[in-house]
Amino acid sequence: MRVLVAMSGGVDSSVAAARVIDAGHEAVGVHLALSRTPAASGGRTKGCCTLDDARDARRVADMLGIPFYVWDMSERFAEEVIGDFLNEYRQGRTPNPCLRCNERIKFAAVLDRALAMDFDAVATGHYARILEGPRGPELHRAVDATKDQSYVLGVLTGRQLAHAMFPLGDRRKESVRAEAEDRGLLVARKPDSHDICFIPDGDTAAFLHRRLGVEPGQIVDVETGSVVAEHEGTYAFTIGQRRGLNVRTPSADGQPRYVVDTDPESRTVLIGPPTLLDVDGIEGVRPIWAGEPIGPDSVQVHAQVRAHGEPIAASARLADDRLLVDLTNPVRGLAPGQAVVLYDGTRVIGSATVDRTRRVSRV
Repeated sequence: MRVLVAMSGGVDSSVAAARVIDAGHEAVGVHLALSRTPAASGGRTKGCCTLDDARDARRVADMLGIPFYVWDMSERFAEEVIGDFLNEYRQGRTPNPCLRCNERIKFAAVLDRALAMDFDAVATGHYARILEGPRGPELHRAVDATKDQSYVLGVLTGRQLAHAMFPLGDRRKESVRAEAEDRGLLVARKPDSHDICFIPDGDTAAFLHRRLGVEPGQIVDVETGSVVAEHEGTYAFTIGQRRGLNVRTPSADGQPRYVVDTDPESRTVLIGPPTLLDVDGIEGVRPIWAGEPIGPDSVQVHAQVRAHGEPIAASARLADDRLLVDLTNPVRGLAPGQAVVLYDGTRVIGSATVDRTRRVSRV
């Protein structure tokens, strides 16, 4: 098989490339240039897609003896990922840019181009497994539960899974680093990337402030109706947030206050006690199915609403192309714009973008 390996310059994608070669495939490395003005990190951030990362990816490709190219995806990334990120926050939602990047860049733009160039598959360093099921390839959780990335891959379709490879899904992270050391890869000790790649300093609020400007408004306690502070933009707040509220007066009941809702139209941020954050029902839009979709009859599943969260037993059904999920135990602080991914055991069934939630205690 001819396999295009997406090489970020980190240890995971480097070992993935080596494993593709070991499996006897014809490998070609590609680094995605996602920033219009990439800079060298100098080791100061834990983001990705810097000039240093591109150089590291090229060095690894040279060591492995495979062709290497840099593909400029910056224009599409700016529109499909950063633009979507800003628009979602502007409308009071909290997006996950990693899911959007996997959906629209790595397994749409890149895979489509790879297939057009007669590659058979795209390989990445994600921790997940593709297993052959009775109806075709299935996406499953990784062996290493602490590194499992099936949640952020829950936006992949069955067609995309048929042309995807995740060579690290059956290994644990420590063994991958040890393998990189044994192979003599220069990135063996390179730290993992944790930040949003286009916000390498991790300060999302400052990034949004620079891009969206000042939109002053009020912070209101939902239980008293009192204005307790001012803000410079509802986009800087997400449901479940506690820090950065700068509330002038303590709450009457002595409980800490959290963001329980935002209203971009009136520029109001509503805060209240943590009991107002408990959610036991989800309505999702834009469902994407990794295999056979569920229908109008309720099925028992497990639902995961955060990349590193615990799956929750639930029932799910489809109604008018909206995914309706009832949780057996409430989850706290779920915001519209995030994703819900459904599982049957370790197998990913599909995903949807959270549009509405049902609160246990109404705001």
